[in-house]
Parts: sequence; structure tokens; C-alpha cells
Amino acid sequence: MVKHLPEWIIKRYAKLWFKFKEGEFTKEQAEKVLESDGAIAVFLSDLRKAGWIEIKMSSEDARKTIYKLKEPTQTFIEELKELNKQ
Repeated sequence: MVKHLPEWIIKRYAKLWFKFKEGEFTKEQAEKVLESDGAIAVFLSDLRKAGWIEIKMSSEDARKTIYKLKEPTQTFIEELKELNKQ
């Protein structure tokens, strides 16, 4: 299920999308793009809860998480489908 996101999250999602598109990235890479002060974990968690990002463990280092953004059009269509069910 995809949920609508607040503007502050959408702005950060957009920055990541234009940098990585549908490619994979790490938390550290996201911090560099967003020039984050360390609050990146909350942002990534909110994206995951809302269904806008996919998460998997690194095959090289089990302590690292790999992130991949869902394509915005696909995510928006999923959100519209959810709204249509209501």
C-alpha cells in the first residue's frame, strides 16, 4: 500500500530520484545527496512505511542496507488505486 507523503519528504525523494533514478544506493550516499545532518534514518523509514522505497540487505556486507526508490509514476498510480477503493 502506498501512502501520500508530506511535502518535506517529497522534496527529499525528488533529490534522490534525480540522482539515482531506479538505481540502488546506501544511506551514506543518500546523506551526501541530501546534505543530511544525520536525520536520514527517519526519512528513509517514512519512505519505507509509505511504500515509496524498496529495501534489501547488502550481499557484500550484511550490516549495510541497500535502498531503491520506486518509480514516481508507478507509486502515484498505486496511490490512486488505494484512493479509488475508499
